[in-house]
Amino acid sequence: MSLLQEFNQRALALGVPLSVHMDVTYRCNERCIHCYLDHDDHGEMTTAEIKRTLDQLAEAGTFILTFSGGEVFVRRDFLELVAYARSLMFAVKIKTNAVMIKDAEARRLRELGVDQVQVSLYSHRPEVHDGITKLPGSFRRTLNGIRLLRTHGVKVAIANVLMANNQDDYQSIRNFAEELGTSYYVDPTITPMMNGDRGVLALRIKGEQLPAIFHDPSLIPDVDKFCAPPPPPTEDELDGFPCSAGHTSAYISPYGDVYPCVQFPLKCGSVREADFLDIWRDSPQFHEVRNIRARDLSTCSSCSHVGTCSRCPGLAFFEGDMRGPSTADCEKSFYRTGIPSANMKRLAAAGAAVRSSHSLVQIRAAG
Repeated sequence: MSLLQEFNQRALALGVPLSVHMDVTYRCNERCIHCYLDHDDHGEMTTAEIKRTLDQLAEAGTFILTFSGGEVFVRRDFLELVAYARSLMFAVKIKTNAVMIKDAEARRLRELGVDQVQVSLYSHRPEVHDGITKLPGSFRRTLNGIRLLRTHGVKVAIANVLMANNQDDYQSIRNFAEELGTSYYVDPTITPMMNGDRGVLALRIKGEQLPAIFHDPSLIPDVDKFCAPPPPPTEDELDGFPCSAGHTSAYISPYGDVYPCVQFPLKCGSVREADFLDIWRDSPQFHEVRNIRARDLSTCSSCSHVGTCSRCPGLAFFEGDMRGPSTADCEKSFYRTGIPSANMKRLAAAGAAVRSSHSLVQIRAAG
């Protein structure tokens, strides 16, 4: 067991929000075609409000703090916020497009001892990357920002969201990461917009193209184990929690709203109206999330994948039921292992019943 896993288990036992993701703004200098955010400013928290919230997170026992957006450097006070967070001894991670990072910003992040900077890169081809971000020249500026960070010794991770526009480029981006001395993450997940608009899901990679990714040993170190048929779930797995959202992690929006996760839009309170720790401990929504065990999940509890699935309760929530399946994760499990999920079988049976009913109607009409 790694040290972080041990920390997480202790945090779970003690009810501590070990990790908090805080978006400091939704404003952004890019307009990525897959982004789930509304980039207008509807009254984001002030510097003083964010600092007060950071004080409350420190009191609650939070250790890992992720600053994200929008684009974090759009806020002129961002480095001040990072400095304040480091003074409270948070392990700070930052998500950025790196377009606004110059030598001074890279040097300051190194001085502050930031744990990691995650940078989004969508393609090795400038025209594809810029076509996704809708910001001309963003590819060149993002790469320059990454190089500056590495020059100053800042740990960088390149995040590659795969979609229909760039699905064949991940190996070349991985090669970029090796050349630049960064780690690399690939993710085929496209999330509905926070207002519920699902139109962006049309950008998802088609399911039949996922096996090439999931079975690629250059991306998955232990690919045989990762793609093996799932073993029967244990009692511990059935009594376990679907994910860490609301258990050891939380999300805070630029407006102070608190959620279980950035992909789980179930509002649990607001730090503008109550202390974070009171929300964390007393919110009825948090209590509802925490009372759900794997065996309580409709459909999923009977699925052979229940112990190994990457099911996201936030994506399930978008589909109408936080206790229900996430069809995107069902698809991932199937294309990873070749074994249909219980939800896929249920949908196939329902479709067959509908087709049979239509056929019967047509026969009767013909008669």
